[in-house]
Amino acid sequence: MIDACRAAKGWVESGHPHLRLCINVSPRQFQDPGFLDDVRAALALSGLPPANLELEITEGLLLTERGDIDDLLRTLTDMGILLSIDDFGTGYSSLSYLERFPFDTLKIDRSFMIGMLERQERKVLVETIVAMASGLGLKVIAEGVETSEQLAHLAAIGCDIAQGYLFSRPVPAAQVAPLLGRVFR
Repeated sequence: MIDACRAAKGWVESGHPHLRLCINVSPRQFQDPGFLDDVRAALALSGLPPANLELEITEGLLLTERGDIDDLLRTLTDMGILLSIDDFGTGYSSLSYLERFPFDTLKIDRSFMIGMLERQERKVLVETIVAMASGLGLKVIAEGVETSEQLAHLAAIGCDIAQGYLFSRPVPAAQVAPLLGRVFR
């Protein structure tokens, strides 16, 4: 996490102050007693502002009835760190956690993009997820966008952000800076 935060700090300083470093957090990491200390250390050692860090948490973690999860999520948001629900719609969804926990972003799983424009049911699900999340004040990210037609539909229904191979395949950190210049003009 420290290396990723250091790289992001460099990108922020090179003219991308609104960049968000999104890091997937596994349930095992999240439940580690030292997790919060690790996050604090990564921010302190890298100098990355907490507002530029977003931690992605899967739905499954939220289904456990543990008070320490509530406390940890609130502590992270009190620090200024953003939180997102990753792979939304693939787990055992309980919509009450959208209201209960302090999330900033909902990420629609890439599986919903496959055939979204050809299958009416899938299209309606994506539109409903976007409307629901937006109505709750959450930013919406669609994962797995591969075509300009998908992107156009997502823009038309108010999806905030799209990510996927349409924009870039995964690249090493050293190749990110040129992408930022291309994407954020």
